[in-house]
Amino acid sequence: MFSERTNWKLAQNRLTQALAEVRAAGGKVLDLTASNPTRVGLEYDSRAILGALGSARALDYDPQAKGLREAREAVAGYYRDRSGRGERDVASNVSTTGCEVDPERIVLTTSTSEGYSFVFRLLCNAGDELLVPKPSYPLFEFLAELQDVKLVPYPLIYDHGWQMDFPSLEKAVTARTRGVVVVHPNNPTGSYVKAGEVELLNAFCRARGLALIVDEVFLDYGLEDSSTSGAKAPIQGELDRSAESAAPPKISLPLNVSLPPKGGAEGWVGSFAGNGEVLTFTLSGVSKISGLPQMKVAWVVTSGPQKLAEAAMGRLEVIADTYLSMNAPVQWAVPVLLEQRKTIQRQLMERVRANLAELDRQLAGQKTCSRLSVEGGWYAVLRVPVTRSDEELAIELVREKCVLVHPGHFYDFPGDGYLVLSLITARAEFGEGIGRVLEKVEFVGK
Repeated sequence: MFSERTNWKLAQNRLTQALAEVRAAGGKVLDLTASNPTRVGLEYDSRAILGALGSARALDYDPQAKGLREAREAVAGYYRDRSGRGERDVASNVSTTGCEVDPERIVLTTSTSEGYSFVFRLLCNAGDELLVPKPSYPLFEFLAELQDVKLVPYPLIYDHGWQMDFPSLEKAVTARTRGVVVVHPNNPTGSYVKAGEVELLNAFCRARGLALIVDEVFLDYGLEDSSTSGAKAPIQGELDRSAESAAPPKISLPLNVSLPPKGGAEGWVGSFAGNGEVLTFTLSGVSKISGLPQMKVAWVVTSGPQKLAEAAMGRLEVIADTYLSMNAPVQWAVPVLLEQRKTIQRQLMERVRANLAELDRQLAGQKTCSRLSVEGGWYAVLRVPVTRSDEELAIELVREKCVLVHPGHFYDFPGDGYLVLSLITARAEFGEGIGRVLEKVEFVGK
């Protein structure tokens, strides 16, 4: 009766089962996987947010396929304000690079997931392929299956920081490849696309007629210090990297691709929304920008060569018009919702920095574990000795230490020995939880 694309394994995984059993028995579990910003103790301007949702203009039905013009202008303003003048010291303290985005090149969606589905439908016939980074967020697999798209992974390699593996990207291309997905910064590795990688990506896609699909939901959360900490745990052949696939060469960027300011972070923290070299779809939303996932406001920005971008927008508009998924109250509230980022991002960055410092402090007191370099986002990757599978270790941590972490295999790490931690967990809970994790790991490592 049901389609093969929905033939998922619906049973709970072993970690979820263990968590449910511990909680059912009365155990208080410290959650080091927190991803919901509305439940980690942040202070929101409830009056402004709720007031914005009560606009009388929402009583008028004005169906616009791309979304209300006023809302799209607010999104364009967000990109314009991401300049060194407008956003410096608001959140990341890393100078950012702004770009001009035409509101007519913006399509509003209820989530980045919906944005992905629109773009996948635009680019791919059934069975066509998209190249996706590995490790990365596991949601891609479900989105692709629902759109009858095949995902082909390309590895990110680790060598004193994460880098794209262009030789592997080259090998992954087939006649059915339609685009390359980039997460900037990646979740959970926290790595930005480097300056030298931008032109290589553009050249790669231009030569093969491929589109770029760029997820920038964590773009604003850049960290100044990306160093690793703790004992230098061995990295499985530096994630099987070869000398030939080291950091990309230093090359000149095209004039219409923004450069990071001199002396800035090694990671390029500009937006791909201004990329005019190849057809590019940039996705983001207020879920992370303003810490408001419940508002269901996201968007796709289309850029690239003019004729190609215009053709893409014409088709995207039809796709969006078919669903008209955005509701009026939220669209009228978009300017206020985006304004909230100036207070929410500051709180989140203070939390991320404090928890990262606490993690480093505790790592410095032992020699078993280390963390990998992180340049941005809300997560850190802990490198642990491989004494059992990551899943087994995570289950033991829940059952024995009442602390929840994500095993690396959830994100397609290349082997065991990785745990993923959320840096937005409440500070006291995070510190206590890390202590329990390290106590367990040191014990099993003996």
